[in-house]
Amino acid sequence: MTEHTHTSKQFDVELENLRSRVLQMGGFVEQQISLAVDALTNANVELCATVVANDHKVNAMEVGIDEDCSTIIARRQPAASDLRLVIAVIKTITDLERIGDEAAKIARMANLFYSVDRVQQPRYVEIRRMATLATEMLRKSLDCFARLDVSGSAEVVRTDRHVDEEFRAILRQLITFMMEDPRTISASIEILFIAKALERIGDHAKNISEYVIYMVKGKDVRHTALEEIEREIMA
Repeated sequence: MTEHTHTSKQFDVELENLRSRVLQMGGFVEQQISLAVDALTNANVELCATVVANDHKVNAMEVGIDEDCSTIIARRQPAASDLRLVIAVIKTITDLERIGDEAAKIARMANLFYSVDRVQQPRYVEIRRMATLATEMLRKSLDCFARLDVSGSAEVVRTDRHVDEEFRAILRQLITFMMEDPRTISASIEILFIAKALERIGDHAKNISEYVIYMVKGKDVRHTALEEIEREIMA
């Protein structure tokens, strides 16, 4: 990642270790999303419990990496691109931890959904399509993090619009169901929570991509319009 060779080879090793652990954490979180969606669509209550139980591993990864970042800042006093890397790592693992929370939330809602008889079944097609988009965003953002790919990061930001559109489409369908048959209200609300969790996963993946642009360009593009982000990466 670094643009130069450090006097201390150990510093290079420490920075590379940070990057590797972020990608490892990202891979585990991605797996959590996949398992949670599978648990929902296959009515697998045991798998729901597994996802919820594994959330503590995501939390432990965040704490461990965060502690190492604090140690590097204190001992190495990084500057320029190295400091941006450490800052980006701290922010990235926070978003990854929150994605893990959303995956656990999906698993808990799936467990709740199948704990009682329901008139309405989850909208598997729409939920799976939205989950695929959000997971692809996360995978792409992590790939951009590994390769310092700002162009790919802009693509992730662009994809977030599609995830938002999918969420709004599901919301409209659920409102229609609830208006037509009040018996579906409880189930529809639970499905809405699941869709909202997927929408939030997309938001966090977008955040990670924005941190990549910060690492490479030194420009904070959070809360910035897509068009401005695209102009920034071309500069």
